Amino acid sequence: MKQFFITMAGVFAGLMIFVIGVPFVLVGMAAGAAKAPAVPDRAVLELDLREPLTDQDPANPLASLGRRSLSVMSVIETLRRAEGDDRVKGMLVRLPESGVEPGAADELRLAVKSFRAAGKKVIVHSQGLYPSGMIASTYMIGASGDEFWMQPGASLQVTGVAAEDIFFKRLFDKYGIKADFEQRAEYKNAVNPYLYSDYTPAHREASLSWMTSVYTHALGAAAVDRKKDPVELRKALEAGPHIADDAKGLGLIDKVGQVQEAEDAALALAGKRAETMDFGDYARQKKSDRDADGDAAIAVVEAEGPIITGKDGASNPFSGSSTIYSDTISEQIYKAAKDKDVRAIVFRVNSPGGSDTASEQILAAVRAAKAAKKPVVVSMGTYGASGGYWISSEASAIVAEPTTLTGSIGVFGGKFAFGPALERYGVDIRQIDVGSPYAGAFGMGHEFTPQDRAAFSGWMDRIYANFITRVSEGRKLPVERVREIARGRVWTGAQAKDLGLVDEVGGFYQAVAKAKALANLKGDVKLKRMREGSPIEALQRALGVTGT
Repeated sequence: MKQFFITMAGVFAGLMIFVIGVPFVLVGMAAGAAKAPAVPDRAVLELDLREPLTDQDPANPLASLGRRSLSVMSVIETLRRAEGDDRVKGMLVRLPESGVEPGAADELRLAVKSFRAAGKKVIVHSQGLYPSGMIASTYMIGASGDEFWMQPGASLQVTGVAAEDIFFKRLFDKYGIKADFEQRAEYKNAVNPYLYSDYTPAHREASLSWMTSVYTHALGAAAVDRKKDPVELRKALEAGPHIADDAKGLGLIDKVGQVQEAEDAALALAGKRAETMDFGDYARQKKSDRDADGDAAIAVVEAEGPIITGKDGASNPFSGSSTIYSDTISEQIYKAAKDKDVRAIVFRVNSPGGSDTASEQILAAVRAAKAAKKPVVVSMGTYGASGGYWISSEASAIVAEPTTLTGSIGVFGGKFAFGPALERYGVDIRQIDVGSPYAGAFGMGHEFTPQDRAAFSGWMDRIYANFITRVSEGRKLPVERVREIARGRVWTGAQAKDLGLVDEVGGFYQAVAKAKALANLKGDVKLKRMREGSPIEALQRALGVTGT
């Protein structure tokens, strides 16, 4: 009877997806198929960075229907296409009031500078920059335009970088909760808030190191773009907060005006009869891949989020959450390796880490692609750390943004023991087990026994050693050197290059150029995305319908 109800519940859920989901998909497809507005003869694109910004578009095609958010990858690819479009004369960029992730900001800055180098004008407008997140990175984007505008009365508060962590150790002690974790090594600080009541020396050292690197880079890049002395620019910014008029007087921005005035100025720069066009509408224009080298292509595999085992698209077909599924990503890499037209692979990684076994599965696919004589170049976004570095470690080359957070070559694991805390409220946890005592090691009623801890610690040592080996072999560094620079420490891309953990500092198109060079390709080469299929195919997978 129980199985009957479970089966009926599954059938009902499938029917609901079909009844509600199919019309949604059809409406979304109809909207997507609707002809995009024509591009004016003299167009000014309007890019609003205040919308949610991810590194990549959702891997699930259903999640893109009706989506009102941007991805860094879609923005830079659209701008690259617009560079060669004579109808596009310029762009108006709206900045968010909070911080843009450093790696994303680096990629957008490169795209804006390349767009300007193609003879297009860029005006950037801000309604205020406030001390939230990496606000210096947002200022860096503003500085990359031809003109940087602020709304009258708006505030410019780019005075530094601050980070705040909540520590739970004293609370846990008060209520009898034990955080029982192992770390490899002292810089692997993700669980420190559960183990301590303040920053450890290693935690503080590592955090200040990468924060300083990110901040210094953002202000240095802004100084270059605004043709200012870096020391003087930093001094002026840190003397804030500033009102827009004061910021203009200090040379931190160019003009003060409402967004409509900035738009009018962008149109004037574009010439007579210029018109604005929504960036998303332009992105929907039919793309034309130029292919100057026969059928040769560079495959692009995109991976964003935590790394786990399994296949994408099985749970919620409309979910836009970013997760790297090892089956899905490795299959895409194997597919690219077998494709006769694909000469190289650019693997875009934006991940803070995840499962070691899932990471190893993806790394095996990278090895297979290299064995098939297909160079694999990793392009790192904001993150390429821990598992994100594991899957990158044996690539033919690694290209990271100057502010990419990478490395974190280490491992942690453990549990929370709630038994003593719950006993205070009359709740008792009891455990029985069969076999080795280690079978119950992760029970939440008690701490690790000495025997459990020894076994668990040995397992952690082996995972850490495997990670060290992958990096040593992939980066051609002595094991002892990797152990010295690993220890769970996070580095920025600029720091990682000096340490030999990455090959070049740059963005996605620098990675494409590296892949072309390794594959001995010349001229314009088609980029071939190894993505999921259509929305209908995604819905069929969700319903368990497979083709024959």
